[in-house]
Amino acid sequence: MKIDLIAGARPNFVKIAAIITAIRNSTQSFNFRLIHTGQHYDHNMSGNFFTDLNIPLPDFNLEAGSGSQAEQTASIMIGYEKLLNSFKPDICIVVGDVTSSMACAITAKKQNIELAHIEAGIRSGDMSMPEEINRIIIDSISDYFFTTSRDATENLIRAGHHKETIFFVGNTMIDTLLMHKPQFRPPEIWHELKLEKKQYVILTLHRPDNVDEISKLSRTLQTIEENSRGLPIIFPAHPRTAKIIQSQKPNSKNLHFTPPLGYLEFNFLVINSKLVITDSGGITEETTVLNVPCITLRDNTERPETVTIGTNELAGSNPENLPFYLKKLFDGKWKPGQIPEFWDGNAGKRIVEVLGRLYFAFIF
Repeated sequence: MKIDLIAGARPNFVKIAAIITAIRNSTQSFNFRLIHTGQHYDHNMSGNFFTDLNIPLPDFNLEAGSGSQAEQTASIMIGYEKLLNSFKPDICIVVGDVTSSMACAITAKKQNIELAHIEAGIRSGDMSMPEEINRIIIDSISDYFFTTSRDATENLIRAGHHKETIFFVGNTMIDTLLMHKPQFRPPEIWHELKLEKKQYVILTLHRPDNVDEISKLSRTLQTIEENSRGLPIIFPAHPRTAKIIQSQKPNSKNLHFTPPLGYLEFNFLVINSKLVITDSGGITEETTVLNVPCITLRDNTERPETVTIGTNELAGSNPENLPFYLKKLFDGKWKPGQIPEFWDGNAGKRIVEVLGRLYFAFIF
């Protein structure tokens, strides 16, 4: 079976790494090419992932670069179409909900190539999120669906997809997390600030609703600092967020900014932190498995199991809600978390087993 694996943004590489590992360990006849769309082009956002996650350098880089979502989508589609005109795989596999996945899914489908979506069926119900639109588009044209939860499976069934095309396999992001956990390593800021285990807070923000309005971002940062009992707050800032913050030159003794960290360094900070505050869906999955309390600054989530089962609390996007949750944490009243079904490090293996069965169906 000839497979195209599509990746373009930081979360894609984490998810795709588990698939590559499973393919390498499989006895099936698989050939894959890894296609980097170039959606994340900053080295800290994608480059060092190849080393950290032990995945090969891309066979092709479409070099989409910066631009509006429409510009990135167009650039990716044009680049991928050129590749498909010279070589067509048996199946195109896209992961998650970023622009790269949506653009390549459409391009492959228009070339009559079978399409599989990993992390299919998750829904936030919030159409103001570009990711939600991407999810719906990808799922509407996919042939095969690999889900991370039974809720996601039910979402697909309600949308009219046939059960025999849906496979509940678990979470490939957790495969990668568990595989590389022994290699987590401290970043420079750990030593510079003399950080101690469970004595600091991790903060990540990147969604427009949280960072585009500078007055709201300032209120959020101030509220976190005022209610964190003097603990250091480590903020690895997304390049887009860093640019907004730097324009205001904030002055704070407890808030420490750092560029985006490598996968192994960032998760070292996460696993040793007292709390993570974020608006990232993927980080809520990782904190759930690492048993680290997490506050999500969003009004909704496409990963409800991190709240109902895991260590995550959905605080909403209003910074005035934060003191309640921070007090709850410091009072020792945070809920105990559990690990969702099939988040066990074997999702990639299950996916490759399904692909093997599909390949058998293809040739016969």
